[in-house]
Amino acid sequence: MLSERQRMILSAIIDDYVRSAEPIGSRSISKRGDVGFSPATIRNEMSDLEDMGFLEQPHTSAGRIPSHKGYRYYVDHLLQHGTLQPHEVDAMKMVFAQRIQEMEDVIQHVSGVLSNLTNYTSIVLGPEVFSTTLKHLQIVPLTDTTMVAIIVTNTGHVENKTVTIPEGISMLEIEKVVNLLNTRLKNVPLLQFKSKLYNEISAELSKYVSGYQELVSVVESVLHNDEKDRVFLSGTTNMLIQPEFKDVDKVKSILDLFEEVPTMIKLFTPSSEGIEVKIGTENSIEAINNCSLITASYSIGDTPLGTIGILGPTRMEYGRVINLLNHVSKHLEVVLGRWYGK
Repeated sequence: MLSERQRMILSAIIDDYVRSAEPIGSRSISKRGDVGFSPATIRNEMSDLEDMGFLEQPHTSAGRIPSHKGYRYYVDHLLQHGTLQPHEVDAMKMVFAQRIQEMEDVIQHVSGVLSNLTNYTSIVLGPEVFSTTLKHLQIVPLTDTTMVAIIVTNTGHVENKTVTIPEGISMLEIEKVVNLLNTRLKNVPLLQFKSKLYNEISAELSKYVSGYQELVSVVESVLHNDEKDRVFLSGTTNMLIQPEFKDVDKVKSILDLFEEVPTMIKLFTPSSEGIEVKIGTENSIEAINNCSLITASYSIGDTPLGTIGILGPTRMEYGRVINLLNHVSKHLEVVLGRWYGK
Protein backbone atom coordinates (compact mmCIF):
# COMPACT_ATOMS: atom_id res chain seq x y z
CA MET A 1 0.00 0.00 0.00
CA LEU A 2 2.79 2.42 0.88
CA SER A 3 6.07 3.05 -0.90
CA GLU A 4 9.33 2.53 0.96
CA ARG A 5 9.75 6.31 1.22
CA GLN A 6 6.26 6.76 2.63
CA ARG A 7 6.86 3.99 5.14
CA MET A 8 10.08 5.66 6.27
CA ILE A 9 8.45 9.07 6.62
CA LEU A 10 5.40 7.69 8.46
CA SER A 11 7.65 5.81 10.87
CA ALA A 12 9.75 8.93 11.50
CA ILE A 13 6.67 11.07 12.15
CA ILE A 14 5.24 8.59 14.64
CA ASP A 15 8.56 8.16 16.46
CA ASP A 16 8.99 11.93 16.79
CA TYR A 17 5.36 12.53 17.78
CA VAL A 18 5.51 9.86 20.50
CA ARG A 19 8.50 11.69 22.00
CA SER A 20 7.31 15.29 21.63
CA ALA A 21 3.48 15.17 21.66
CA GLU A 22 3.70 18.07 19.16
CA PRO A 23 2.58 18.02 15.48
CA ILE A 24 5.49 17.13 13.21
CA GLY A 25 6.53 19.27 10.22
CA SER A 26 8.48 18.34 7.10
CA ARG A 27 11.51 20.39 8.07
CA SER A 28 12.04 18.58 11.36
CA ILE A 29 11.80 15.21 9.58
CA SER A 30 14.32 16.31 6.93
CA LYS A 31 16.87 17.02 9.66
CA ARG A 32 16.84 13.42 10.82
CA GLY A 33 19.95 11.58 9.71
CA ASP A 34 18.02 8.42 8.78
CA VAL A 35 15.62 10.05 6.30
CA GLY A 36 17.69 11.87 3.66
CA PHE A 37 14.88 13.63 1.73
CA SER A 38 14.29 17.34 1.16
CA PRO A 39 11.53 19.19 3.06
CA ALA A 40 9.61 19.63 -0.22
CA THR A 41 9.68 15.89 -0.96
CA ILE A 42 8.67 15.05 2.59
CA ARG A 43 5.88 17.63 2.47
CA ASN A 44 4.43 16.03 -0.67
CA GLU A 45 4.58 12.56 0.85
CA MET A 46 2.97 13.83 4.06
CA SER A 47 0.14 15.28 2.00
CA ASP A 48 -0.38 11.92 0.29
CA LEU A 49 -0.27 10.09 3.63
CA GLU A 50 -2.92 12.47 4.93
CA ASP A 51 -5.11 11.84 1.88
CA MET A 52 -4.82 8.10 2.52
CA GLY A 53 -5.87 8.55 6.16
CA PHE A 54 -2.55 7.75 7.85
CA LEU A 55 -1.94 11.31 9.08
CA GLU A 56 -4.12 14.14 10.37
CA GLN A 57 -3.51 17.89 10.45
CA PRO A 58 -4.69 19.73 13.56
CA HIS A 59 -6.41 23.00 12.69
CA THR A 60 -3.96 25.07 14.74
CA SER A 61 -0.75 23.66 13.27
CA ALA A 62 1.05 23.20 9.96
CA GLY A 63 2.43 19.89 11.20
CA ARG A 64 0.79 16.46 11.13
CA ILE A 65 0.00 13.85 13.73
CA PRO A 66 -0.66 10.12 13.23
CA SER A 67 -4.25 8.92 12.86
CA HIS A 68 -5.52 5.68 14.39
CA LYS A 69 -5.06 4.12 10.96
CA GLY A 70 -1.47 5.36 10.90
CA TYR A 71 -0.72 3.83 14.28
CA ARG A 72 -2.26 0.53 13.20
CA TYR A 73 -0.07 0.39 10.08
CA TYR A 74 2.94 1.30 12.21
CA VAL A 75 2.27 -1.48 14.72
CA ASP A 76 1.55 -4.08 12.05
CA HIS A 77 4.31 -3.26 9.55
CA LEU A 78 6.92 -0.79 10.84
CA LEU A 79 7.47 -1.47 14.51
CA GLN A 80 11.05 -2.22 15.53
CA HIS A 81 11.25 -4.57 18.50
CA GLY A 82 14.32 -3.55 20.44
CA THR A 83 15.59 -4.77 23.80
CA LEU A 84 14.72 -3.66 27.30
CA GLN A 85 16.85 -1.03 28.99
CA PRO A 86 19.10 -2.23 31.85
CA HIS A 87 17.02 -0.40 34.49
CA GLU A 88 13.86 -2.10 33.16
CA VAL A 89 15.44 -5.55 33.35
CA ASP A 90 16.72 -4.80 36.87
CA ALA A 91 13.27 -3.65 38.04
CA MET A 92 11.68 -6.88 36.81
CA LYS A 93 14.45 -9.02 38.29
CA MET A 94 13.78 -7.45 41.69
CA VAL A 95 10.09 -8.34 41.51
CA PHE A 96 10.65 -11.99 40.62
CA ALA A 97 13.62 -12.41 42.96
CA GLN A 98 11.59 -11.54 46.05
CA ARG A 99 10.47 -14.35 48.31
CA ILE A 100 6.80 -13.55 48.10
CA GLN A 101 4.49 -15.88 49.96
CA GLU A 102 1.22 -15.06 48.22
CA MET A 103 0.54 -15.28 44.49
CA GLU A 104 -1.58 -12.11 44.75
CA ASP A 105 1.48 -10.21 46.00
CA VAL A 106 3.48 -11.26 42.94
CA ILE A 107 0.76 -9.98 40.64
CA GLN A 108 0.33 -6.75 42.57
CA HIS A 109 4.09 -6.06 42.44
CA VAL A 110 4.15 -6.72 38.68
CA SER A 111 1.27 -4.30 38.14
CA GLY A 112 2.99 -1.56 40.14
CA VAL A 113 6.35 -1.92 38.39
CA LEU A 114 4.75 -1.84 34.93
CA SER A 115 2.86 1.38 35.65
CA ASN A 116 6.01 3.00 37.08
CA LEU A 117 8.17 2.01 34.11
CA THR A 118 5.67 3.09 31.44
CA ASN A 119 3.85 6.00 33.11
CA TYR A 120 0.65 4.42 31.82
CA THR A 121 -2.09 2.48 33.62
CA SER A 122 -1.46 -1.22 34.15
CA ILE A 123 -3.87 -3.98 35.04
CA VAL A 124 -3.18 -7.61 35.84
CA LEU A 125 -5.95 -10.18 35.97
CA GLY A 126 -4.94 -12.99 38.26
CA PRO A 127 -5.40 -16.65 37.38
CA GLU A 128 -8.48 -17.12 39.54
CA VAL A 129 -10.42 -14.40 37.76
CA PHE A 130 -10.92 -16.79 34.83
CA SER A 131 -11.15 -20.20 36.44
CA THR A 132 -12.88 -19.66 39.78
CA THR A 133 -16.36 -21.15 40.04
CA LEU A 134 -19.05 -21.08 42.69
CA LYS A 135 -18.96 -24.05 45.04
CA HIS A 136 -21.44 -22.98 47.67
CA LEU A 137 -23.53 -19.99 48.73
CA GLN A 138 -24.70 -19.59 52.28
CA ILE A 139 -26.63 -16.93 54.16
CA VAL A 140 -26.48 -16.94 57.98
CA PRO A 141 -28.75 -14.72 60.09
CA LEU A 142 -26.99 -12.71 62.80
CA THR A 143 -29.83 -10.66 64.24
CA ASP A 144 -33.42 -9.91 63.30
CA THR A 145 -32.18 -7.33 60.78
CA THR A 146 -28.73 -8.51 59.66
CA MET A 147 -27.21 -11.58 58.04
CA VAL A 148 -23.90 -12.75 56.60
CA ALA A 149 -23.76 -13.72 52.93
CA ILE A 150 -20.94 -16.19 52.23
CA ILE A 151 -19.57 -17.35 48.87
CA VAL A 152 -17.20 -20.32 48.77
CA THR A 153 -15.32 -20.99 45.52
CA ASN A 154 -13.80 -24.14 44.05
CA THR A 155 -10.36 -22.83 45.04
CA GLY A 156 -11.34 -22.71 48.70
CA HIS A 157 -11.55 -18.93 48.75
CA VAL A 158 -14.25 -17.60 51.08
CA GLU A 159 -15.83 -14.19 50.63
CA ASN A 160 -18.34 -12.86 53.16
CA LYS A 161 -20.19 -9.65 53.79
CA THR A 162 -22.57 -8.54 56.54
CA VAL A 163 -25.72 -7.10 55.03
CA THR A 164 -29.14 -5.86 56.11
CA ILE A 165 -32.04 -8.29 55.66
CA PRO A 166 -34.42 -6.71 53.14
CA GLU A 167 -37.61 -5.54 54.82
CA GLY A 168 -40.57 -7.87 54.54
CA ILE A 169 -38.55 -10.97 53.59
CA SER A 170 -38.62 -13.98 55.90
CA MET A 171 -35.78 -16.41 56.55
CA LEU A 172 -37.88 -19.11 54.86
CA GLU A 173 -37.89 -17.07 51.65
CA ILE A 174 -34.17 -16.44 51.99
CA GLU A 175 -33.56 -20.18 52.29
CA LYS A 176 -35.59 -20.80 49.10
CA VAL A 177 -33.41 -18.30 47.22
CA VAL A 178 -30.17 -19.80 48.54
CA ASN A 179 -31.25 -23.35 47.65
CA LEU A 180 -32.21 -22.32 44.13
CA LEU A 181 -28.95 -20.44 43.56
CA ASN A 182 -26.89 -23.36 44.84
CA THR A 183 -28.74 -25.67 42.46
CA ARG A 184 -28.60 -23.47 39.37
CA LEU A 185 -25.27 -21.66 39.81
CA LYS A 186 -22.97 -24.31 41.24
CA ASN A 187 -19.77 -24.63 39.13
CA VAL A 188 -20.64 -21.50 37.17
CA PRO A 189 -17.52 -19.31 36.64
CA LEU A 190 -17.74 -16.19 38.77
CA LEU A 191 -17.21 -14.08 35.65
CA GLN A 192 -20.56 -15.38 34.34
CA PHE A 193 -22.27 -15.33 37.73
CA LYS A 194 -23.79 -11.87 37.49
CA SER A 195 -25.21 -12.25 33.99
CA LYS A 196 -26.77 -15.63 34.83
CA LEU A 197 -28.09 -14.28 38.10
CA TYR A 198 -30.00 -11.47 36.41
CA ASN A 199 -30.76 -12.96 32.99
CA GLU A 200 -31.63 -16.57 33.85
CA ILE A 201 -32.42 -16.89 37.55
CA SER A 202 -34.40 -13.74 38.36
CA ALA A 203 -37.55 -14.78 36.51
CA GLU A 204 -37.62 -18.12 38.33
CA LEU A 205 -37.02 -16.45 41.71
CA SER A 206 -40.00 -14.16 41.17
CA LYS A 207 -42.27 -17.21 41.38
CA TYR A 208 -41.20 -18.01 44.93
CA VAL A 209 -40.09 -14.77 46.62
CA SER A 210 -41.87 -11.42 46.46
CA GLY A 211 -38.77 -9.33 47.27
CA TYR A 212 -36.31 -11.37 45.28
CA GLN A 213 -34.68 -8.29 43.67
CA GLU A 214 -33.29 -7.14 47.02
CA LEU A 215 -31.84 -10.59 47.73
CA VAL A 216 -30.28 -10.78 44.27
CA SER A 217 -28.64 -7.41 44.92
CA VAL A 218 -27.23 -8.73 48.20
CA VAL A 219 -25.69 -11.77 46.52
CA GLU A 220 -24.33 -9.65 43.66
CA SER A 221 -22.67 -7.21 46.09
CA VAL A 222 -20.70 -10.05 47.67
CA LEU A 223 -19.61 -11.25 44.25
CA HIS A 224 -18.51 -7.73 43.31
CA ASN A 225 -16.07 -7.69 46.22
CA ASP A 226 -14.73 -11.07 45.14
CA GLU A 227 -14.08 -9.85 41.59
CA LYS A 228 -12.38 -6.69 42.78
CA ASP A 229 -9.90 -8.64 44.91
CA ARG A 230 -8.63 -10.43 41.79
CA VAL A 231 -8.04 -7.36 39.62
CA PHE A 232 -4.86 -5.37 40.20
CA LEU A 233 -4.81 -1.81 38.85
CA SER A 234 -1.82 0.53 39.13
CA GLY A 235 -1.15 4.01 37.84
CA THR A 236 -4.81 4.90 37.41
CA THR A 237 -4.02 8.64 37.55
CA ASN A 238 -1.17 8.43 35.03
CA MET A 239 -3.59 9.62 32.35
CA LEU A 240 -3.54 13.01 34.08
CA ILE A 241 0.10 13.59 33.10
CA GLN A 242 -0.45 12.90 29.39
CA PRO A 243 -0.78 16.15 27.38
CA GLU A 244 -3.62 14.82 25.21
CA PHE A 245 -5.80 14.36 28.30
CA LYS A 246 -6.01 17.94 29.53
CA ASP A 247 -9.79 17.75 29.07
CA VAL A 248 -11.06 17.00 32.59
CA ASP A 249 -14.29 15.39 31.35
CA LYS A 250 -12.36 13.04 29.08
CA VAL A 251 -10.12 11.92 31.93
CA LYS A 252 -13.04 11.60 34.34
CA SER A 253 -14.80 9.13 32.03
CA ILE A 254 -11.65 6.98 31.99
CA LEU A 255 -11.21 7.15 35.77
CA ASP A 256 -14.89 6.25 36.23
CA LEU A 257 -14.30 3.23 33.99
CA PHE A 258 -11.57 1.98 36.32
CA GLU A 259 -14.21 1.67 39.06
CA GLU A 260 -16.38 -0.67 36.95
CA VAL A 261 -14.61 -3.93 37.74
CA PRO A 262 -16.69 -6.30 35.55
CA THR A 263 -16.27 -3.92 32.59
CA MET A 264 -12.53 -3.71 33.18
CA ILE A 265 -12.26 -7.51 33.29
CA LYS A 266 -14.12 -7.78 29.99
CA LEU A 267 -12.07 -4.96 28.45
CA PHE A 268 -8.69 -6.42 29.42
CA THR A 269 -9.55 -10.00 28.52
CA PRO A 270 -7.88 -10.61 25.14
CA SER A 271 -9.63 -12.42 22.30
CA SER A 272 -6.48 -14.38 21.41
CA GLU A 273 -3.28 -15.65 22.98
CA GLY A 274 -0.06 -13.67 23.05
CA ILE A 275 0.19 -9.92 22.48
CA GLU A 276 -2.89 -8.02 21.33
CA VAL A 277 -2.94 -4.31 20.43
CA LYS A 278 -6.18 -2.33 20.19
CA ILE A 279 -5.85 1.25 18.96
CA GLY A 280 -8.38 4.04 19.48
CA THR A 281 -11.81 3.17 18.18
CA GLU A 282 -10.85 -0.52 17.92
CA ASN A 283 -11.70 -0.51 21.63
CA SER A 284 -15.39 -1.23 22.17
CA ILE A 285 -15.81 1.22 25.05
CA GLU A 286 -16.26 4.89 24.08
CA ALA A 287 -14.41 6.20 27.15
CA ILE A 288 -11.12 4.85 25.78
CA ASN A 289 -11.62 5.59 22.07
CA ASN A 290 -8.61 7.93 22.29
CA CYS A 291 -6.47 5.32 24.01
CA SER A 292 -4.51 2.25 23.05
CA LEU A 293 -4.71 -1.00 24.98
CA ILE A 294 -1.98 -3.63 24.80
CA THR A 295 -2.54 -6.98 26.50
CA ALA A 296 -0.47 -10.11 26.94
CA SER A 297 -1.90 -13.43 28.12
CA TYR A 298 0.11 -15.78 30.31
CA SER A 299 -0.45 -19.50 30.70
CA ILE A 300 1.02 -22.80 31.85
CA GLY A 301 1.08 -25.27 28.99
CA ASP A 302 -2.37 -25.14 27.41
CA THR A 303 -4.00 -23.65 30.51
CA PRO A 304 -4.60 -19.87 30.30
CA LEU A 305 -3.98 -18.21 33.65
CA GLY A 306 -4.47 -14.50 33.24
CA THR A 307 -3.75 -11.27 31.41
CA ILE A 308 -1.44 -8.29 31.78
CA GLY A 309 -2.50 -5.05 30.14
CA ILE A 310 -1.29 -1.50 29.59
CA LEU A 311 -3.69 1.36 28.83
CA GLY A 312 -2.31 4.66 27.57
CA PRO A 313 -2.79 7.32 24.90
CA THR A 314 -2.63 6.33 21.24
CA ARG A 315 0.66 8.25 21.31
CA MET A 316 2.18 5.25 23.06
CA GLU A 317 5.65 3.74 23.00
CA TYR A 318 4.32 0.58 21.36
CA GLY A 319 7.62 -1.26 20.90
CA ARG A 320 8.75 -0.65 24.47
CA VAL A 321 5.42 -1.63 26.01
CA ILE A 322 5.22 -4.82 23.93
CA ASN A 323 8.77 -5.76 24.97
CA LEU A 324 7.91 -5.21 28.64
CA LEU A 325 4.73 -7.28 28.43
CA ASN A 326 6.52 -10.10 26.62
CA HIS A 327 9.23 -10.13 29.26
CA VAL A 328 6.82 -10.04 32.19
CA SER A 329 4.40 -12.64 30.84
CA LYS A 330 7.22 -15.15 30.30
CA HIS A 331 8.56 -14.63 33.81
CA LEU A 332 5.08 -14.88 35.30
CA GLU A 333 4.62 -18.22 33.56
CA VAL A 334 7.83 -19.49 35.16
CA VAL A 335 6.92 -18.24 38.64
CA LEU A 336 3.34 -19.48 38.50
CA GLY A 337 4.53 -22.78 37.01
CA ARG A 338 6.54 -23.34 40.18
CA TRP A 339 3.58 -22.13 42.26
CA TYR A 340 1.16 -24.62 40.70
CA GLY A 341 3.80 -27.36 40.56
CA LYS A 342 3.81 -27.68 36.77
